Formats: sequence, C-alpha cells, structure tokens
Amino acid sequence: MSAGKNCPETPRQKMIGMMYLVLTAMLALNVSNEVLNGFDMVNHGLGESISSAEIRNDGLYRSFQTESDKNPAKVKEYLDKAKEVKEKSDALVKYIQDVKVKIVKIADGKDADPKAEKIIAREDINASGQFALGKGDENLKKEIDDYCSFMVNTTKGDGAKQDMFKKMFFTGRRNGTTWSDSMFESMPVAAVITMLSKYQSDIRTAESETVQFLRLKADLQDYDLNTLEVIVNSESSYVLKGGTFNGKIILAAYDKNKINSYEYSVNNSSLGNSNLLKLGATSIGPHSFTASVRVPKNDGTWETYTSDPYQYIVGEPSATISNRDLNVVYRGIDNNFSISVPGVAAENVSIKIDGGTFTKSGSGNYVIRPTRDGEITISVYGKIEGKELLMGKENYRVKYLPDPKSYFQYTDAGGVVRQIFEGDLTKRVIRGGNVSIVASYGQDELIKANFTVLEFTMQTVFGVVKATGSKLNSRQLSDIEKLEGGDIITFKNIKAKGPDDKIRNPGIIQINL
Repeated sequence: MSAGKNCPETPRQKMIGMMYLVLTAMLALNVSNEVLNGFDMVNHGLGESISSAEIRNDGLYRSFQTESDKNPAKVKEYLDKAKEVKEKSDALVKYIQDVKVKIVKIADGKDADPKAEKIIAREDINASGQFALGKGDENLKKEIDDYCSFMVNTTKGDGAKQDMFKKMFFTGRRNGTTWSDSMFESMPVAAVITMLSKYQSDIRTAESETVQFLRLKADLQDYDLNTLEVIVNSESSYVLKGGTFNGKIILAAYDKNKINSYEYSVNNSSLGNSNLLKLGATSIGPHSFTASVRVPKNDGTWETYTSDPYQYIVGEPSATISNRDLNVVYRGIDNNFSISVPGVAAENVSIKIDGGTFTKSGSGNYVIRPTRDGEITISVYGKIEGKELLMGKENYRVKYLPDPKSYFQYTDAGGVVRQIFEGDLTKRVIRGGNVSIVASYGQDELIKANFTVLEFTMQTVFGVVKATGSKLNSRQLSDIEKLEGGDIITFKNIKAKGPDDKIRNPGIIQINL
C-alpha cells in the first residue's frame, strides 16, 4: 500500500502544495528588467570588442603576409600556422553564432532576430534548456575543447599563454555543477547569449595572442634596430656640495637609417623630425615636460612612445653682494631679508634663527625680528633628495634703533601735513592746524619705525608748561594766544618710545611767531 494511501493529503494540504509550486515558478521567472538590461549592455560591449579584435587581427595577418613575401624561407612556415589559427578561430566563432541564433529562435519563434542581437523573450529560461536537450550542449562543449587543445599545442614553449587558454575555455565541473548545467539550465536567454558572446570575444583574444607568438617565433620585429647608444639620463646637471648626482644609464637602440623619419613632440607640441630639445625659460620655479617619439613600424603603421614627466627648475639670475660693515639687524622692527640658494627652489629653502623669530613674506622673502641683544645667527637649509642640508649661516649684530628727531607737525591751509623742527609759523596756523609733537626719521628715512611721544614741555615768556602725550594741552594753547609776533616757542624735554621699547630724548623744537 502506498504512502499516499496510508496518509492521504487533505484538500488544504493540496492547496498549499500547489501554491508552493506556483510561487517557485514565479520566483524562477522573476528576473528584473534591470538585470536583463545589464546583460544587454554587456553583450553589446562584447560585440564591439569582437569587432575591434577582428580588425586588429586582420592587420597582424597582413603584416605577417608582407614579411613572408620578403623572406618566405624564414617566415612561411609560421604564416601557415597562423592561417590555421585563423581558420579554426573563424569556424568556432561562426559555430557559436549559429548556437546563439538557434536559442533565440526557440525563444522568439518567427519574430527571432537572424543575427541574435535583439531578443524579445529575454527572460525565457526554457529556450536554452530545449537547445541542450538535442545534444546541442555536448556538441558545443566538444568544439570548445578541441579548439582549446589546438591553441595549447600551437603555443608550446609559452606556459603563460597555455595556462591562459586553459582557463578561458575550461568546460569542466565547477562547485559540483557541470559546464552544461551552468550554461543552459534554467538560464534566461539574455544571460546565455551574453556568455556565448564572451566565448567569441575570448576566441578573438586567443587568436591575437597566438599570432603574436608565431610572429616572435619567426623572429619578426616591428623595427629594424641597428644602432646602440649609451645615454645618461640625469635628474639635474647641477649638484650641490653634500648632494648626490642621480641619473640612469640607458642603452638606447634605434634605426640610424630611419631616425630622421621619427616624429618628435614635447607636451604634445610637434618638433617635426628634429630631436633637438629647446625650452624657453620664461618663468622661474619648478617645471616639467613629457617627450614623445612616433616611430614607423615595418607593417606601415606607427607606434608612439611617451616618456615619464621630466622635472627641472628655472632660477632667477642673481648675485650675492655683502657689505660686512652693515651686517646688523635692529630690535623692535621688521628686518626684511631675501634668502635663496642657487639651484634649489624657493619652496625647498628653509631657515632657522638663533636669537630671533621670523615669518615668511613671499617666495624667498623673510621678516626677521631679533629677540635678544648682542648677536643672532641665521642658518639657511636646502631640501635636497629629501634631506635638509645646511647651505650656510650668517651672524648679525643686534642694535637698538637710532634716535629719531623731534618735529612740530601741523596741517597747512591746503590740507597738507607738514613737519618742522625750527622755523616761522603764525598763531592762526597753530590754532587750526591739528598740531602735535612727533618723533621720526623724517622724509629721508632709511629705516621705517614708529615712535610714540610720551610727554614734552613748552617754554614761552609765560613760563614752562608740561603736557602728557603728543598733543598740545589747553594751557599751552592759551599761552600761545597771548604771544605776539617775534616771540619764541621752545618744545623740549621730549620723551619718545620706539618699537624696541627704549625711551629716547629726540631733541628740541623752536618756533618763531
């Protein structure tokens, strides 16, 4: 008695079982449009790759034939093998194309694209299985295996190529699944067609690799290299003491009979057939260029070779002029220095100050401020080959700023600010001229420094009146009002503080009314 009769299914169990089968079928059929579109995109790309490979391979065969015509005794044997490679590659590509057409016809019926490029029933998972039922899978597997064996035998001596072909055309089991099942069983038509296109692309790649191998076996060369020359390629012809000369020794090979046919360019700018390189140094700083050479090959085509970027530095012409008697710096102000190292870019120059601070104010320019009396030391370093090397050092005496002079500052009727330390003025100018006492180096100053007047006294016939700051106070202005023409005003006991914090007495000022 059967188990079914001993344990009959209830109507509810039958319904659940039927729903499971329907759901399983729905899941199997539920291939998203995004996935199918992805297969279409990949298949289209493979088609373009196949076309490109066929054009490239045709060029190889033409070149092979040309060399055979020139030297049949040497080349014909390998050309014949190359022709056999082409024949078997064309045959397998066509065979796979026929398989693609058969599967698309099963899926799309009378509306099938004869080129199997456009597929209507892309999601159909039965068409590839139907094709396999008629031993289509076994026949295809045999064709692929035979082709793989032929290509491996043809490339004896090149283990890398042989291993590549065995991986490309492997038709054994993977993860317990046969090649046929993984290719055709319950696979959407779009996926199967794409995988078959991949095989066609691999065939054209294998064909190209094998023909190249046979060309080398025939000792064919793309160029006639009959001249050897030793070239030293240096990073720089300028080397500093403590540095290292870096370069490469290169054995260059070229065809001396065709060297004038080569085409040269720098940064994509053609130099024609001249290999003389001249670059105008129009701006300072680091620069680079790449050089390219276009070389005619024996098959009539051209090959372009491009160098790595070559780095060089353009420096500004300079001379170092030193006056040993003026190697001083002043406290309290910005001492401007221009520091450079010949042959080293400004960004690779650095300094250290013993007894002071500095800030960088531009390329090669520094502002240095002493922080102590006596002497400071400026050390200059250059970064060469990643190392900081001491390039030189200088000691500078630290001095306080020279004493300034005292001036009576006012604004004249034309709105111009003027300064005098002795001379004639009217009371009207003094009253309305925004007057003050200042300390400075005057209009011909060689050092820029700001001084602050702290206090001063004014002496007239009415006595001595002291003021704090630089402005005349009300008492002083009142006394001036009482003066008459010919009277003298003397400003003295002036105290001024400089940026170095030193208090100075910059002299007297005498004004005649």
